Amino acid sequence: MRSEGFAGRPATSERRVTDAGPLESLWGWARAAILGLLICAGLACALVGPREARVDPVEPLRMSQLLQEGDAARRASQRLIVEGLDADTLGEHARARASYERAIQVDATNPYAYLALARHHVDGARPEQALPFLDQARTLLEMQGADAPEIEVHLVGLRGEALYASGGIHEGIVYLEQARQMAPDVWGDGRLAPEELR
Repeated sequence: MRSEGFAGRPATSERRVTDAGPLESLWGWARAAILGLLICAGLACALVGPREARVDPVEPLRMSQLLQEGDAARRASQRLIVEGLDADTLGEHARARASYERAIQVDATNPYAYLALARHHVDGARPEQALPFLDQARTLLEMQGADAPEIEVHLVGLRGEALYASGGIHEGIVYLEQARQMAPDVWGDGRLAPEELR
């Protein structure tokens, strides 16, 4: 009497190995070898972890570089942003916020005014208020074709800083690490000081 194995097949001890031709048994060995290599590769990835994509460092944009760019309204708006950053550096936060808000009134299409206001909110009591301003800055930059790594690093870093400070620690760290890789001199400490944006 034959014993039954898995799914009605004969148990291993009674199987006839001679039924397989030389190519079929070679294919079986090849499949086993490939499976073994895949398992080893999976274990190596699990032990070592994924490789981080290498990011070429960029020189982040400063607001003072844009003082002479654009029409009269844009230049006036940029001057107000720089004045606001100077006020933030001196700890005059109310004056700084007023300068950023005035910069938006003068030129509502200036993405850098929203970026500066977002930076201001990140340093404030409610950092989550920075997120809509970062979204607005990104939208305007994309619409104007001005989105570039030099400004992207600030959008990424400020988002990370806002998320981290408002309780989204894990997600914030991911953004901050990306910013640190892009601009280690500015974002190495995980913070954008007003003088670093000025």
